[in-house]
Order: sequence, then C-alpha cells, then structure tokens
Amino acid sequence: MKIKALQQLSNMAGKTGLLLKKHSPAILTTAGIVGTVASAVLACKETLKINEILDEKRRTQAAIHTCLEDEEFASDYSEEDGKKDLTKLYVQTGVKIVKLYAPSVILGSVSIASIVMGHKILKKRNVALAAAYTVVDKGFKDYRKNVVDRFGENIDKELRYNIKAKEIETTTKDKNGKDKKGKEVVYEIENPLEGISEFAKFFDCGSDQHRKDPEYNLMFLRRQQDYANDVLRTRGHLFLNEVYDMLDIPRTKAGQVVGWIYDKDNENGDNYVDFGIYDPREANRRFIDGYEYNILLDFNVDGVIYDKI
Repeated sequence: MKIKALQQLSNMAGKTGLLLKKHSPAILTTAGIVGTVASAVLACKETLKINEILDEKRRTQAAIHTCLEDEEFASDYSEEDGKKDLTKLYVQTGVKIVKLYAPSVILGSVSIASIVMGHKILKKRNVALAAAYTVVDKGFKDYRKNVVDRFGENIDKELRYNIKAKEIETTTKDKNGKDKKGKEVVYEIENPLEGISEFAKFFDCGSDQHRKDPEYNLMFLRRQQDYANDVLRTRGHLFLNEVYDMLDIPRTKAGQVVGWIYDKDNENGDNYVDFGIYDPREANRRFIDGYEYNILLDFNVDGVIYDKI
C-alpha cells in the first residue's frame, strides 16, 4: 500500500514538474511583470522615508559646521576632525539610502531576469519548432520533386488536389446530323478542400480591396502577385504576412516566419510567388471565367525562411 502511494506521489510530482516546465515561459513572464510593478510600488513607499534620512544628515552636518566655526572647540575639534566626520556622515547616509532601496532594486532585478529567462525559453522552443517544421516541409517538397521528376507535373497536381479521371459518355452530331455516341475522359476533384495548405485564405468581402466585380478582382490579384514577385526579386525574401497585408487579409503567427526566398541555387524553392489563382478547382475556374467574385488563394510558400535570411 505504501509503495502504491509512493508511486502515485511520484507520478503526480512528475506531471506537476512537466506542467510547470511546459508553462514556464508564461509563469516567468507573469512573475516578472508582477515583480516589476511590486518593486516600483515598494520604491515609491520607501521614498517617503528618505526625507527622515536626509533631515538627519542635514542636522548632523550643521552641527559639525557649528563646531568648526566655534572658537571654543578649536583646540579640541580641528578642521581635520571635521572633514573626517563629514566623510563618515556621507558614507553612513549613502549606506542608509542603499539599504532603503535595496529590496526594491533586488526585486526589480530578479523580475527583469525572470522576464528575460522566459523570453529565452520561448525563443529556444520557437527555434526548435521552426527546425522541426523545416524538416517536415523539406521532406514534403522532396517527395513532390521526386513525383514531378518521375511522373510529371500533371500527376503531381492530380495527387496533390485529388483529381480523378472519369470517363463519361458523350453525344455529338456527325456530318449527316445523326447522333454519334462516344466517350470522353474528364478530370474531377472529389474533395475541393483536400490538398489545401494551412496558409490558404479566402479573398472576399472581408478585404477592403475586394469588389463585387470578378474582372476587377482578377486584375487586382494578378497585379499584387506581380508586385510580390518584384519585392521578392529585389529584396531576396518576402514574408507571407507581407502578402496578406497587400490583400488586406489578417496576419497570422505562421506568416511571421513563413514566406519565400529568392535564390537560384535553392533547389527547394520556386523563386517566385504564386497565389494559386489558376489552380484546377471548379470554384477557381468560375472566378477566372467571371461567374464568381470570391476565390480561395493557396500560396506556394517555401516554408520557414526567417532563419535563412
């Protein structure tokens, strides 16, 4: 029974330790903020007491100067004695002031150190997450490259967007005006949302740049895509959030680190920005043909780029 209780206690301690480690950045940052505020309050409170120390210092200083100026004490209290006493007075006053503010200074220093430590832990975790994502993203891009090299781009698109070949019967007129039956292969997307990346966004009335005019929206998107490519080629990199800004689409956390790199030697990148306007989806075709004025944009980001700039 005791062994079981000890095991449960050990498991509870392990879970508690893991939970504290998991939330340590938030705990350290919160503690640092609270400590900083507390140190400021404590410093203000101790400032009320400093007048007592300064008043005592002024009284003692005045007494020393009085003794130095009084001829009756000239034989027993020399100018050298006065200088020593003044030096001692200044040192004692400084020590009292340091002791007065020491708790608030220590608390403030510990609070700042806590915030910095929480930031460092969070930064290390973000670097680790970015590295993990980079590995997964590279593996996916390598897989797609192998598919393209072996089977071609059409097969790659069919696999990515789950496009299925379907044979349908057709009826046409021959030269004599008689019906002629035949068969035709068409390509359909069984699930239109399958293959969409987590970075895809709708360009619709939520954007101030959107209009209920398919031709205007298509022209606007193409011009913004051209501008994004100009920025990429000129600057060498472009973040996804910057593209979101061009389209008046809300920024995302991933958009801060994900984007494009322009490097001719980069085998894992496309070296261009593509909004996915011409993806082979029925909704995209309706948008391009002018029947629909909303469109789902899926961007061909290279992955995490902030560590490659």
